Amino acid sequence: MSFDLVLFGGTGDLAWRKLMPALFQSFRHGTLPEGGRIIGVARDDLDDARYRALIQSRFDQVEGAKRPSAEEFARFAALLHFVRMDLSQPAAYARLAESLRQRDAATVVLYLATAPALFTTVCEQLAAAGLNTPRTRIVLEKPLGHDMASNRAINTTVLQTFSEGQVFRIDHYLGKPSVQNLFALRFGNALFEPVWRRELIANIQISIAEELGVEKRGAFYDSTGALRDMVQNHALQLLCAIGMEPPISAHADAIRDEKLKVLRSLKRWTPETLSQHVIRGQYAAGRAGGAAVPGYLGEPGVNPQSTTETFVALRTEIENWRWAGVPFYIRTGKRLAGRDAHIVVNFRPTPHPIFRTPLAGATNRMVINLQPRDGLTLHLLAEGQQSRTSPGAAQTLAPVQLDLDFDRRFGSERVGAYERLLLDVIAGRLNLFVRSDEQEEAWRWVEPILDAWHAGGDGLRPYPAGTWGPSAASAMIARDGSCWLEES
Repeated sequence: MSFDLVLFGGTGDLAWRKLMPALFQSFRHGTLPEGGRIIGVARDDLDDARYRALIQSRFDQVEGAKRPSAEEFARFAALLHFVRMDLSQPAAYARLAESLRQRDAATVVLYLATAPALFTTVCEQLAAAGLNTPRTRIVLEKPLGHDMASNRAINTTVLQTFSEGQVFRIDHYLGKPSVQNLFALRFGNALFEPVWRRELIANIQISIAEELGVEKRGAFYDSTGALRDMVQNHALQLLCAIGMEPPISAHADAIRDEKLKVLRSLKRWTPETLSQHVIRGQYAAGRAGGAAVPGYLGEPGVNPQSTTETFVALRTEIENWRWAGVPFYIRTGKRLAGRDAHIVVNFRPTPHPIFRTPLAGATNRMVINLQPRDGLTLHLLAEGQQSRTSPGAAQTLAPVQLDLDFDRRFGSERVGAYERLLLDVIAGRLNLFVRSDEQEEAWRWVEPILDAWHAGGDGLRPYPAGTWGPSAASAMIARDGSCWLEES
């Protein structure tokens, strides 16, 4: 199937750091459809040859195993082209349209790897140039808007230009192999469905911890913050995957209908719950990777008086029959003690314990590892070794675990998140992309938190870089008699 993939922002950070390496890996694996063309679009004064040289120089920064040889890149580079465009000029879109019509590929993918503020302008100009044909698909990167009103405005403009079935709102967490295995775990095995409910599950934790700071994204991050950058999209999508009902089929809308039900069932915020169940923090100077690092306010591009949060922890519930009363905890932040993303399902204790355990309150739990490991660990209790001096003593249970490492089991060369998602866009598969009503409902739930912070209703708690965040986050979960995985 012939295709043209047009990368608006083709010289930007996302293009060379994520998209080009993913496209090359697909090319290397033989999964990228033949007859394709990848067109970078930007204001830079480049031609095809210089664009190819630029991308080749950026590949030098890719980790060793994924770095192309000179011969591999030469073959991949034949797919790369460049079009110089000022996205504010209608004539530039007319020239792009003429270039695309000359080849008349079966599928045209327009990937907006630009600032979200440009989305409406670009979509309007694409329509004016006649680039919104039935064979066109458009990919939108997050964050899609700054709040519910701006998100709705973007989606209104986009859906005046393209149909919902042509719009691919990308959330790269949904492309991670570990998240795909989460769906397989829940809906491909009869073992888990009977226990996936409030009667047997005590609480669920979702943690997305980053060891790095804001790096070179200080100016962008300072206008965004952790709640918009991570919770409104990635964390809530993971919560939906954990909490959704089994869909009637694997069709995209069947899956997205069930995710929407979860978002609509999230417990609404009150002034009391906003003060007790939402913690926000900002990293101060500390140590990371054995070296001293500055605090957030000392990062390039950050306002020295900024109150932007780099850490969020919160407690919520899904108010339906399956999950009523079960706490869901979300935690995410930058400059934490490690890079670690996981979901913890803590099961309730046995109703009548008859064995002794060395750890008070020891229970079963399942840990779904998302990064840097990719796998599943099931924590159980088994009979420990009896003492030789008192062989008749009562049985004592000891913790054991069943560990499934997906990289060891399936190989480390599995399809990466962006590679999987880009192939799905070219093929027209919408299962792993977010529908407009999902996004709007997520913003509706998040917005009261933003409003409370804007009104100054909750303080910003500092935490030293290299720790697990403000102590208030531990206190919040401890009030329910639980603790974060690192503290257990």
